[in-house]
Amino acid sequence: MEGEFGNFVEVLTSIFVCIFYSYSLGKIVPKGKTRLLCVLPVVCLFLYLPVHLSSVHLGGATAFFISWLGSFKLLLFAFDKGPLASDPSISIGRFMAIACLPIEIQENPPPKPENAQIKTNPSPPKPHLNGQNGKNQHPRSTKSRSLNHVIKGFLLAILIGVLYYSEHFHPKLILVLHCLYIYLLLEFLLAMVGVLARALLGLELKPHFNEPYLSTSLQDFWGRRWNLMATSILRPAVYEPVLDFSTRFIGRKWAPLPAVMGSFVVSGLMHELIYYYQGRVKPTWEVTWFFVLQGLCLTLEIVLKKALRGRFRWLPTPVSVVLTVGFVVATCFWLFFPQFLRSKADVRMLEEYVAFGAYMKNVARTFQKSLSGS
Repeated sequence: MEGEFGNFVEVLTSIFVCIFYSYSLGKIVPKGKTRLLCVLPVVCLFLYLPVHLSSVHLGGATAFFISWLGSFKLLLFAFDKGPLASDPSISIGRFMAIACLPIEIQENPPPKPENAQIKTNPSPPKPHLNGQNGKNQHPRSTKSRSLNHVIKGFLLAILIGVLYYSEHFHPKLILVLHCLYIYLLLEFLLAMVGVLARALLGLELKPHFNEPYLSTSLQDFWGRRWNLMATSILRPAVYEPVLDFSTRFIGRKWAPLPAVMGSFVVSGLMHELIYYYQGRVKPTWEVTWFFVLQGLCLTLEIVLKKALRGRFRWLPTPVSVVLTVGFVVATCFWLFFPQFLRSKADVRMLEEYVAFGAYMKNVARTFQKSLSGS
């Protein structure tokens, strides 16, 4: 464990140096191909860094935060787009936090005057990754979200304890528990990152999840509720360029279809890369096919909604929720989890909890001895 922490510190040092270098580029190198050429070595290094980490948790988090999101943010920054280019006067601390962490700043608009007139021609909303226009809605207050995260943190701790006895459970039940575990772990981990960023930078951040278990359609699940940080990066990096390109050939009405598929293919490839970092086994491409399948079904959903708009009464909300969540979970059982379980990543994750607990006990014991000795 000590050796892994040492490797992690070296990886963090490399990341901070690269981010400082990229921040300096923004001041002296104009946007475009020249800045892109200067950023590409950093992106290549970001893709390589998780190889130095054998821990499932540290390696997986580094792969997600840095190799995927961080690399995409820098590629967008090369063309003066994305979260790193939103504020020309951004400080190095904020630039580093946004580049390294999966956070999205919540822009709070100034309060409107009481007698302000309603605009008759508001600016059009940005195209959404799910093929619709509109912005994510996050109705929960900060206080209610905090309580929600505390409750899910307790549930995660209980679930980890239950998974230690997974050999006594039916294989199908183990898959269900892993679905819950992945969701709770991601939401809790990303929430803790958000708390850290909020404390250090004093920023109001957008939530990463919006109750995905209440999704009424695949558009709702992938576009407005699940892993919204990845959605916000894929939108300018993949969806919008493919949308603009496709519009020239098939028109604006159907251009979202290849844009959606392109986004899911890229997402599948990045998940495949994260799985490789965690398991170090040859890819079987099941994870990529999972996202291709989701993209195809979402594309079909968009086509049906466009064709049947106003002529079909959609299913009641409870039925839509069961069908949507059931489809995502069933396809996870089929394509998403088998590769994860074959690499024994689930077993190694539990072993890492035990090793980390023993390491912290040893640190506490050493600290206590040093206090009593002084």
